[in-house]
Amino acid sequence: MSAPLILASASPRRADLLQRFGLAFDIEPAAIDEQALPGESGVALIRRVAQEKAQAIQASRPNSYLLGSDTGVLLDQRFMGKPESSDEACEMLEALSGRSHEVSSAVCLITPTGDIFEAFATTSVWFSTLPRAWIEAYVASGDPMDKAGAYAIQNEAGLFVSRIEGSYSNVVGLPLYETGQLLRRAGLWHPEGLEPAKRSPS
Repeated sequence: MSAPLILASASPRRADLLQRFGLAFDIEPAAIDEQALPGESGVALIRRVAQEKAQAIQASRPNSYLLGSDTGVLLDQRFMGKPESSDEACEMLEALSGRSHEVSSAVCLITPTGDIFEAFATTSVWFSTLPRAWIEAYVASGDPMDKAGAYAIQNEAGLFVSRIEGSYSNVVGLPLYETGQLLRRAGLWHPEGLEPAKRSPS
């Protein structure tokens, strides 16, 4: 890899997952407005934010591969981002209790030549009934406050997940399979025994 790979995210979870590909990369969090535009759906918001994260550092790192990603929780088409307060975190967890919801992630990779590769993943997650006392204790721990939907499946909240359908790593914050396909298309990752992926005609 002649050009550096930059992860445009402050999430330590995404960094940990990206390390599994064995690629060296730098981290440069992108400061962008992640609020939904008027009339924008949750899915459209997730896709847009992932791309804007990568684009936000493109000017300062024009000769790099830029990887942006965003994750959101959707309950009955209602978008749930990161809670802004403890009360909102409690409300989110109460809404998710005893129900299924969807976790969606978008991944965007911009190459030094300006090519844009994108992928999207959705996982269905089922929560058992969450005891109110547990919700309050979990929120008090601080763990939900920087997580979409106010929970981290890899931490204590995972004890109440009865099942999932789809990618587990997507729920953590970076869908590994989809990300790997983007890295292959860009020529950055070559798994042993697999030929480099062919680029789609632009």
